[in-house]
Amino acid sequence: MPSNASDVHIAVCDLTKSYGDNHVLRGVTLDLIHGARNIIIGGSGAGKTVLMRHLVVLERPDSGRVLLDGRDITVLGEAALGAVRRRFGMVFQGSALFDSMTVFDNVAFPLRELKGVGRKEIRERVMAKLVALGVADAAKRMPGDLSGGMRKRVGVARALVGEPEILIYDEPTAGLDPLAARNVDRLIMETDEKFGVTSIVITHDMATCLDVGQRVSLLHQGTIRVTCAPLELPASDDPVVRAFVEASGVVR
Repeated sequence: MPSNASDVHIAVCDLTKSYGDNHVLRGVTLDLIHGARNIIIGGSGAGKTVLMRHLVVLERPDSGRVLLDGRDITVLGEAALGAVRRRFGMVFQGSALFDSMTVFDNVAFPLRELKGVGRKEIRERVMAKLVALGVADAAKRMPGDLSGGMRKRVGVARALVGEPEILIYDEPTAGLDPLAARNVDRLIMETDEKFGVTSIVITHDMATCLDVGQRVSLLHQGTIRVTCAPLELPASDDPVVRAFVEASGVVR
């Protein structure tokens, strides 16, 4: 996947973050490519969640920058960050739906938090996303009545209803059996094809990386060890990368 300046949607530049003596990010540098399925993979404690929080400026770095279309968003005030964050959609681990709300109300929730969006527009936008993701018949149902796959589709619909440019998936296959995990992989690719977003998949799942990814960065102990096409990972001469791939048990 090419990475010249015009392709880069988000550039992370020498990002560091510590909590006391715990150095979580140790100079992370990577490019996330516009319109691509970008994978950030790593084991537990690698710093994936902290990096993800910096991408949407839920945390500020100790040093370094996050450039969105060339603009450093880490220095923006809260008022300006509201508009920046609306350019992102989040698909949370486990979907994180509100159990007390119908599917329709779950997907509508982000729009109801915005000013100037009327009821008719909310209904049209919510139903359009539910139809596109194949769960329109579930609009009046409660999340507890849905299968895991349907819940994931509703979570994606909620993330997309604000028309974001960038969709972040937080450990989308965590806790799923292999069949369900591969169904989620197909959902990620389907969403990419239908909506043309820049996808960022935060995961520890090597199968997802190989099935879904177009570009992968392996994060280990707060640094990026390699960025490449996913199928190039097994051939890496970096011992950390080789050990991660071998430990995954995924052989291609």
